[in-house]
Amino acid sequence: MKPLSLALSMLLAVLLAACTFGFDPSSTAIPGVTTGGSAPSNGDTATVTRIIDGDTIDVSMNGQTYRVRYIGMNTPESDQVCYSEATQANALFVQGKTVRLVKDVSDTDQYGRLLRYVYVGDLFVNQALVEQGFAEVVSYPPDTAQFETFKRLEQQAAAANRGCHPTGIFDDGSYTR
Repeated sequence: MKPLSLALSMLLAVLLAACTFGFDPSSTAIPGVTTGGSAPSNGDTATVTRIIDGDTIDVSMNGQTYRVRYIGMNTPESDQVCYSEATQANALFVQGKTVRLVKDVSDTDQYGRLLRYVYVGDLFVNQALVEQGFAEVVSYPPDTAQFETFKRLEQQAAAANRGCHPTGIFDDGSYTR
């Protein structure tokens, strides 16, 4: 298969999988979902160099590479249902883009990853993934500034069967890990 044909086939497979779970990659918003707002002026600017999964990325900032874990949310792990869809949704939002990384309270987690809220322009990526159903809200004290907002948005996504919610992956009834 020619490289262009292979690339087009892979893109089509990604889009079909994403549409299966109610994600519209042609838009960062779906009816009734508000994923916008204005990005805070504080924080650091970086370029996304690699998508690790639905809630973790690598970025280049000031000549160094950093691993960034999104605050306040969790996505399926590699051995779980909807992992690929959540990872693809994250990639569609941030792959290769310039992002603004905003800290809550903690700088890093126990694995040395930066803990951040992530913005692409005015798109609040953490919020968009929760709203569109590709992430569940999780409270990781002391970084809880968005917890109540994310909780409300996850409840709406679940009620609307958006993203991964139809699979039951987020149905453990817990907001902690």
